[in-house]
Amino acid sequence: MDPAAWFSLAGKRALVTGGSRGIGEMIARAYVAAGAEVVVASRDAAACQRIAGELGDSCTALPADLSTPEGVEELAGAVAAGGDRLDVLVNNAGATWGAALGSYPAQGFDKVMDLNVRAVFLLTQALLPQLRAAASPEDPARVVMIGSVDGLSVPIFDTFAYSASKAAVHQLSTHLAAVLAPEHVTVNALAPGLFPSKMTAFLFEDEEAVTARIPLGRPGRLEDIGGMAIALAARAGSYVTGTVLPVDGGYATLR
Repeated sequence: MDPAAWFSLAGKRALVTGGSRGIGEMIARAYVAAGAEVVVASRDAAACQRIAGELGDSCTALPADLSTPEGVEELAGAVAAGGDRLDVLVNNAGATWGAALGSYPAQGFDKVMDLNVRAVFLLTQALLPQLRAAASPEDPARVVMIGSVDGLSVPIFDTFAYSASKAAVHQLSTHLAAVLAPEHVTVNALAPGLFPSKMTAFLFEDEEAVTARIPLGRPGRLEDIGGMAIALAARAGSYVTGTVLPVDGGYATLR
């Protein structure tokens, strides 16, 4: 019995979309620390290269714009060209849009849904051959979706498309989990609460007021989201599929 081996990602190849900042960057760093070979994808090529440079030989940068089907196809092709198997796919890339109900623009709604839901489905679909190549009954391939507490409870702000998209991601995760379980591919979603990122930077201008709404009284840290992402990707998580796990200090369920 070797508990350390249960949480090792040595020998695994992982793709993290939106991996150049925020939660995606945290997961990429955690995966490299756990021994994985990580491919970081982001629309920001410079940020992508920066993270890959910081993480060393175990990290490769693949700039990609997942807002279009063509961009999804290009990324999937580049990942496939780099290896015939993919052990872990982390669907993290996403966007948000805030506006009052009466003025919420159709183009904003479409932008968020296209990136947060359609691209997630299309990329998972496109990388199924590589996931299947990595899958086995003893150690399934893994898909880790990044949802949100805003898909579990009513958000504070008027981000209608974002909350709807994350609820869709949660449901998509369970649906895909049911379909892919016989092929030894697990699908689970993490639903983060408040973590530092470009998307949440404005909230940290009054951190005390925001964290007062969190039962555990603080924002999330790298080890919080990184640890859960490692667990779902490692041998420790090989018997877990179809779950939506809040990583939020109790925000969605205890308020």
